[in-house]
Amino acid sequence: MEKMLVVAFDDESKAYEGSHALKQLDAEGSITIHAESVVKKNADGTITLEHSESDFPIHTLGGSAIGSLIGLLGGPIGFGVGAVAGALAGSIHDLNVAGVDAEFVHDVAAALTPGKYAVVADLSEEWITPVDTSMEALGGSGFRTPRKNVEADQWARDVARLQEEIDQLKAEHARARADRKAAIKARIDKLNTELQSRLDQVKQRSEQIKSETEAKVQALKKKAEKAHGDIKTTLEARAKHIREEYEQSVAKQKHLLAGQLKAAAARLEK
Repeated sequence: MEKMLVVAFDDESKAYEGSHALKQLDAEGSITIHAESVVKKNADGTITLEHSESDFPIHTLGGSAIGSLIGLLGGPIGFGVGAVAGALAGSIHDLNVAGVDAEFVHDVAAALTPGKYAVVADLSEEWITPVDTSMEALGGSGFRTPRKNVEADQWARDVARLQEEIDQLKAEHARARADRKAAIKARIDKLNTELQSRLDQVKQRSEQIKSETEAKVQALKKKAEKAHGDIKTTLEARAKHIREEYEQSVAKQKHLLAGQLKAAAARLEK
């Protein structure tokens, strides 16, 4: 199962020991790390990226699950009260990309107080004992949560909302007085631009997820080729699970978007 893991440490040296211990578990096949970074919580509540491991499948943090989680730990949800609307909207997007919920971020932020360090990892594991035993021995406080795949649902909701508003305005435009048609048309054009922008974002994010999934699967296959016995079986099963999760997500996304388009067409016929 793919999970997001954050382990908080009191000092930098322990954090790097924790990072090394996770890499050792990865080498042994106990876990599979897809992306991993060491971060520091600063006095002003922001997060500094101290080190990002490049030997794992996900090299770039921008727009990735682990990058979004790191951003959340230093953002409005991390602080709790007082988030402005725009920042909160950005946080919701990052929650969807990271595949975590706000409660998980709150719990981690409460433990990751200013001056502390943390190892943040996107990983696959079947049982928690190997990681917990290693991290507890180093004095780390660990938090993990299964990654939730909610992006496709959010995409469909966003597209549906925009399409419905456009449909309503088109109907209003057809009935409007001549002096109101220009203003309504301007609103429709603005929403069409917003809808196209959202569809472009969905396409870009879909391509990124596809690329990340392929990188994870190929990395696992390469490890499995060199492994034997139970470790080989475990690595192959992880690769299969990641592939199946991705294919199910793609099928769901296509189904949801197709349903929204059909509903939009039906509204236009009325």
